[in-house]
Amino acid sequence: MTDCIIFDFDGTLADTAAGILATVKETFRRLGFQGADDERIRPTIGLVLEQSLQQIGDLSDAQTRDAARLYREIFPEYGEVNSSLFPGVPETLGELHARGYRMAIATSRGRESLEAIMAPYGVGGYFEEMVTATDRLAPKPAPDMVLTLLARMNQPAGSTLVVGDTVYDMLMGSGAGCRTCGVTYGNQKETQLRTASPDHLIGSFAELLKLV
Repeated sequence: MTDCIIFDFDGTLADTAAGILATVKETFRRLGFQGADDERIRPTIGLVLEQSLQQIGDLSDAQTRDAARLYREIFPEYGEVNSSLFPGVPETLGELHARGYRMAIATSRGRESLEAIMAPYGVGGYFEEMVTATDRLAPKPAPDMVLTLLARMNQPAGSTLVVGDTVYDMLMGSGAGCRTCGVTYGNQKETQLRTASPDHLIGSFAELLKLV
């Protein structure tokens, strides 16, 4: 039985890919770095920002710090305006909340940015806890973010479902002893998600209502 759901954010609750692509490209353009094309950026979505940027451009540690600083500075202009919740997410979250499910978020995004993207939709109150990059825990696919949420919520792993769009999310959830559900509309394809052996796969967010 599932009574708690832990969600990834980017690619699961929110369609942020266009905003991330735009912000990375502008960051690299301003700094004169190479490598910021869609094929290099997309596979890194879901990782901690510094890890993602370093991987995209094969950057040095100093270059990575400069890129991360600029990315965070310009994301409100280039990223937030190109980000929105996926269709059906506000309604489905509302229904899950009404049914009594406990809900939380585990994301590689910083808390300030997370709250800014969610604010127009009024869904923040549905989540009992949120763990973000601001908490500085070991990044996905390590289980630390989920383990921290379970501890804060006094919630058993056995009745918790972790929902995400990447193999990093699936490995994070299974590593914490939870069941996992991959969404196939996000940043990674179904074939890639299956390599992490999710317990479930869904093609739309609203399908969660049937699954749980």
